[in-house]
Amino acid sequence: MIPTILPTYSRAPMSFVKGEGSWLVEADGRRFLDLGAGIAVNALGHANPALVDALTEQAGALWHTSNLYQIPKQQELADLLTEHTFAYTVFFTNSGTESCELAVKMARKFWFDKGSPERTEIITFSGSFHGRSSAGIAAAGSEKMTKGFGPLLPGFVHLEFGDHDALEAAITANTAAILIEPVQGEGGIRPVPDQCLKGLRELCDEKGILLILDEVQCGVGRTGKLFAHEWAGIEPDIMMVAKGIGGGFPLGAVLATENAASGMTAGTHGSTYGGNPLGCAVGCAVMKVVADPEFLADVNRRAGLLRQKLEGLVASNPDVFEGVRGSGMMLGLLCRATNTDVVAAGYAEQVLTVPAADNVIRLLPPLNISDEELAEAVSRLDAAAKTVAAA
Repeated sequence: MIPTILPTYSRAPMSFVKGEGSWLVEADGRRFLDLGAGIAVNALGHANPALVDALTEQAGALWHTSNLYQIPKQQELADLLTEHTFAYTVFFTNSGTESCELAVKMARKFWFDKGSPERTEIITFSGSFHGRSSAGIAAAGSEKMTKGFGPLLPGFVHLEFGDHDALEAAITANTAAILIEPVQGEGGIRPVPDQCLKGLRELCDEKGILLILDEVQCGVGRTGKLFAHEWAGIEPDIMMVAKGIGGGFPLGAVLATENAASGMTAGTHGSTYGGNPLGCAVGCAVMKVVADPEFLADVNRRAGLLRQKLEGLVASNPDVFEGVRGSGMMLGLLCRATNTDVVAAGYAEQVLTVPAADNVIRLLPPLNISDEELAEAVSRLDAAAKTVAAA
């Protein structure tokens, strides 16, 4: 008999009832050190006082009105995002996958309005993840994502990650945009080198096509800059955002230049819940913390400390781990042992990590995790590795 919750998840045998900073409390009272942060969502940890205050204050005033009317908190958050980024305009969504849907529509509508309706193709890369909507799975193109869900939305050209020659050859008169994650998350914490991001920007400029960045997982301070592309000194035309921007409240956004967004006029897109007062109140509170240069400097300091400790962990457990990769607080442990075995062993040590492709476990802790908690986390991962090695 089918469960009352559709069985699309393979869930771990824990039920958390409370969160406190970098910790989750199980129903039986056990405390787990959370290095997953809801898959890079709880950027400021669990039950962060500033976010709780923002949500509570807004909830006591107004929950929802719809986008038929002006929403002051939405305007405030849009102003914060445009002040601190390349963007001139923002559309608010509820999730990363909704942001993908709009990014695809925006790129195609841009060319339609420019008199080139044939320019619908968007180039994407192996290992990518852009959500689980029809556009998201078609963009990723992997069998794991698409099997059984055809016919797929057409108009995506899939290339191997890092194949520069194939990229040059794939651009045609029908190409609308290139879509890429500056750091692949689900794909195994694979950063795009800064010089490659610069090359992508130059290529898009040379060919006159749009550059779309998916910063759903790697954005909002996760790599030590407000957005990951800043390390390369470039700017996209369109950017997808979600996860950390709401600090745990469902919130996403699409940021764009005035030119790239020029086709999106009244009636071309909408959302019932997107950018509602509750979500935007929390988003404003997140941005006021994460966009602070001093906060980001501390993220980088802690990220350096974590990476140093993880390199030591790898060296101490060569039969279990092969290496460390990633950027900032978005790090991956490449495993020799089966990555899901390492994740499961972590449960016994009350430390939470997230599996990814390429036999990697992801470490995506709250950006404000303490030095002491980082040391404790690596100690618990070491104990988990010893268990895996012994088995």
